[in-house]
Amino acid sequence: MPAAETSAEARRSMEVCNACRYCEGFCAVFPAMELRRAFSDGDLNYLANLCHGCRGCFYACQYAPPHEFGINLPKILSELRAETYVDYAWPKPMAALFRRNGTVVSLATAGGIALVLILTALLQSPGMLFQSHVGAGAFYQIVPQWAMTGVALATTVYAVLAIGIGTVRFWRDTGGGNATGVRALTKAMKDALTLRNLGGGGHGCNDKDESFSQARRLNHHALFYGFFLCLASTTTAAIYDHFLGRAAPYPFLSLPVLLGTAGGVGMTIGSFGLIWLKVVGDPEPTARKLWGGEYALLVQLFLAATTGLLLLALRDTGAMGVLLAVHLGVILSFFVTMPYSKFVHGIYRSAALLRNAHERQAVAAGEYGGH
Repeated sequence: MPAAETSAEARRSMEVCNACRYCEGFCAVFPAMELRRAFSDGDLNYLANLCHGCRGCFYACQYAPPHEFGINLPKILSELRAETYVDYAWPKPMAALFRRNGTVVSLATAGGIALVLILTALLQSPGMLFQSHVGAGAFYQIVPQWAMTGVALATTVYAVLAIGIGTVRFWRDTGGGNATGVRALTKAMKDALTLRNLGGGGHGCNDKDESFSQARRLNHHALFYGFFLCLASTTTAAIYDHFLGRAAPYPFLSLPVLLGTAGGVGMTIGSFGLIWLKVVGDPEPTARKLWGGEYALLVQLFLAATTGLLLLALRDTGAMGVLLAVHLGVILSFFVTMPYSKFVHGIYRSAALLRNAHERQAVAAGEYGGH
């Protein structure tokens, strides 16, 4: 449905939920909802990103379909979240990429792989891709160091800038204001790093159906921490290369390789697990029109992890050149599409958790006036 209709339906659902309040202990959304008598667009965007989509409220709701009220909060809030990604995207013309996100991410991934393979074949001597290269600097015999470093730096800076500007817009529009302070920040970080709102108070959430499970939470953890271990591996490798003069590839027991291996395994398990849960899960409390982008990002992350692990395993063979080009192509597509894929949900959700922590702190101190 159009953005205005999505907001109107989310507002209607919130008003029904605010009158009922049966689900008030389910997650952070409902206590935050109860602080409001009316819901501005900014409030709705905040609550939509505070929602972790655990689906517990859907199965507990007496007004869920087929009831005439048709309350399906996980679905409508996920649709509204997607609209916030469009609204806050920077630069604005790029926001259209969210509309066909599955296609965009898929084409970008295929294009990134093809681009790196073609350029490598054109810039290097014939057969270079299929020769065995070993020892320090072996990777740079396939892709020059200046090209690898320059493209990585440019795409990373652009992605961070685009996501940062979008987050600032989200923060201002949703009334974040001066929601800062050590206590609020510590609480928000703890909630984000533990995925507390996917814990269901200890018994889990409704990952596939009405039964309770910790599967989605655990797979999110594997993917999340795997991603940051890979980021730590890349950072460590950059320090080795640019400050210690030690060129990749590194020994199997070196810090960059150990971090990257652990991260790659975590990302592989987490992304595959989340894909599987989408395949076997109940589709009713989900927004089907968003599936394409969600699957595309998970497959992209799965490819980034598995091609990295394959490159590590086969780096001393003739397959190294092609695997390096394919891996770099996937990584290139990931960073180019990062600001315009579901990846941003983690950033916006963290910002919503920070605002929520500040709100709860203000309520506890008797300083929250409500609205």
